[in-house]
Amino acid sequence: MCGRFVVTRPPADLTALLDVDTVAEDLPEPSYNIAPTDRAAIVLDSAKTDPPTRRLEAARWGLVPSWAKDVSIGSRAFNARSEEIEDKPMFRGALEKRRAIVPTSGYYEWKATDDGKVPHYIHPADDSPLLMAGLYEWWKNPAAADDDPTRWVLSFTILTRDAIGDLGSIHDRMPLFVDMDHAEAWLDTDTDNIGDVLDAAIDAAPSVAATLDNYVVSRAVGNVRNDGPELIERVES
Repeated sequence: MCGRFVVTRPPADLTALLDVDTVAEDLPEPSYNIAPTDRAAIVLDSAKTDPPTRRLEAARWGLVPSWAKDVSIGSRAFNARSEEIEDKPMFRGALEKRRAIVPTSGYYEWKATDDGKVPHYIHPADDSPLLMAGLYEWWKNPAAADDDPTRWVLSFTILTRDAIGDLGSIHDRMPLFVDMDHAEAWLDTDTDNIGDVLDAAIDAAPSVAATLDNYVVSRAVGNVRNDGPELIERVES
């Protein structure tokens, strides 16, 4: 699973890397401890224009489907198993039409040991952006007025798959990492068979995972109120 991640660069710095056309004005600041229900930047292609417009938007972490009564359901849907989403009504519609890329610097995972769970920071060895496949939804708040800026809530989930190699020794799941080629295919709103795109991303994720570094960090990351570069500093295991 992925329950915390890191963004060390201003999200707008990703515009060139991901060919973003439009950047939202309310993007969150960089954070070393992004947790479910927090806001983070995601990349999506809007099919409402021709050609589609690639947008960098601020979204709430934890998918809130359009039929939800309130946003609380999102706190249980911050991750989605990529092997199961085609069969789950909560994710099926987003898989077909609302796919996103979540750009990060890295993420935390906890390894179970005899001395308790130990957090590891997992990130690209060359400090390049780490891209994760996600899904997004728009939810309309029935209690908000038409002119209320909170009337529409954009939310997302991060897909996961079985972990491999060193990452598998830390936890049995890992995010569905994507390289630039698969990121383009994932965002493509003209895709006819998303099942093939999903399978290709699942198969390709281990090649990205093999390039990642990991090391033990402070247990302070377990407190969502802690935030700062000291959280990703290496500590003695």
